[in-house]
Amino acid sequence: MAEASEKKKTVPAIKVSQWLKDWEKVQFSPQDHRRKPEPHFYIFSLSASEMRSLCGISRRSTSKVQARAADMGIQREHDRERSEEIGRYVEFGYPWSTLSDAKRKSEEFNDLRKPGWLPTSIVINIIPQGETRRGTVLGASDAVSIEHSGGMAKLVLPYDDWSKDWKPDTVPPFEVIDGQHRLWAFGEGADADFELPVVAFYGLDVSWQAYLFWTINIKPKRINPSLAFDLYPLLRGEDWLDRAEGHPVYRETRAQELTEALWSHPSSPWYDRINMLGERQAVGVTQAAWIRSLMATFVKPWQGRGSKIGGLFGSRMSDDNEVLGWSRAQQAAFLIYAWSEFRTAVLNNTESWALDLSTIAIRDDNAGSKEGIEARFYGQYSLISTDQGVRGYLHVLNDICFYLAPKLDLRSWRSDNSAAASDVNAVTLALASYKKHNSAKAVTAIGKALATFDWRTSSAPELDAETRRRKLVFRGSSGYKEIRIQLLEHIAKEDSELGRAALRVQREVA
Repeated sequence: MAEASEKKKTVPAIKVSQWLKDWEKVQFSPQDHRRKPEPHFYIFSLSASEMRSLCGISRRSTSKVQARAADMGIQREHDRERSEEIGRYVEFGYPWSTLSDAKRKSEEFNDLRKPGWLPTSIVINIIPQGETRRGTVLGASDAVSIEHSGGMAKLVLPYDDWSKDWKPDTVPPFEVIDGQHRLWAFGEGADADFELPVVAFYGLDVSWQAYLFWTINIKPKRINPSLAFDLYPLLRGEDWLDRAEGHPVYRETRAQELTEALWSHPSSPWYDRINMLGERQAVGVTQAAWIRSLMATFVKPWQGRGSKIGGLFGSRMSDDNEVLGWSRAQQAAFLIYAWSEFRTAVLNNTESWALDLSTIAIRDDNAGSKEGIEARFYGQYSLISTDQGVRGYLHVLNDICFYLAPKLDLRSWRSDNSAAASDVNAVTLALASYKKHNSAKAVTAIGKALATFDWRTSSAPELDAETRRRKLVFRGSSGYKEIRIQLLEHIAKEDSELGRAALRVQREVA
């Protein structure tokens, strides 16, 4: 902690020591982003407007740091409506905050006005000088240092006197662990005298931040476990959650939501084509199989240093602990778009395997030409409409997008709606938005490349003996791994960036 400059603004703070000798037995690991924390934290108060700028909520002019309007702290989704509701509460308390605009503007309900206190603390982490966030190093001019004097402390802020125009040159020195919606409730014209209580940790590693968020928000309140994916995406990749009883429900609940979206959204190729109840005579891959496949692919947790390919919706994507801050609706829209592009490519395919499946359907099922073409994707002899086919496509789509995520700039896709994946309107809006994103071209390319694979099952009529033997390896539980490998090998044959990416992924998963 650097020496303070006499000219810098200082804020008095209480030093709170919290450390037990038994905590020395905890397995600290800098490599797993769990370095040993400081044995104390600090309590202070600061105006809401000033806290906003120090936490990086304001837009910044430097091109290296993105605006954090939906990217505060460690990639948590910001719910504007929630902040607006808190803002109304601060104005004149409850139940004033729940009234309509017209009622609040009238004088009829003035007797409902009350103080809108916010006595609970914002919890933050003070980033030490020199640490990196999103590829940018916190410079000395933006860092906050701490001076100690007995049980008291003094925060030295990076300016002489704060103004609403202040912006960091590099990285904001504070990152919010809990309380972003309270902080966001204050606009630029907020009363400078309205202070917020703050609990501040110094140099707290990101895995401990996720753990702290869990203990504050999720464990005691029992909120919807899938919602935690949106509130704090870093929790998606925490291995300690999976080791504790019941916590895989995070991923399972999210996988079920996404399966329901694929089944219920009119734009999905799987609209009303998933066996949601697991009925023996029903057509389609079962909901349970879809959930298992999503948990094994897109919603797969980070698996440590021994594996670099994680789930796009559930893992860290780089050494700096970044994860996608996509909402449930965005995740559903991405899958619907990817499957739709794949289906279009398969139906437009003119290779012999595709023509054979169409011919068989027309001949054996008395199908029309349209149904014959769709048999390439949905037919009884199409591997695509089997458990192994579904997982195979999801595996390769996830693998390549995960590997190319930084280049595809997936984090830049923002959606204004944070509703659930089952919300048709929210998914529709997200789908329209994603089609305009640059990464959509790569997803389309993956679908086209995989559409040229021979997707006939081993039971398809008129297969020669050699082809049938090759197809038999896809049966049973071992078929999941085999189809993943063969699909990656198929794309890797292309002399393109996509082919080279598939080759690299193939080496990672071999």
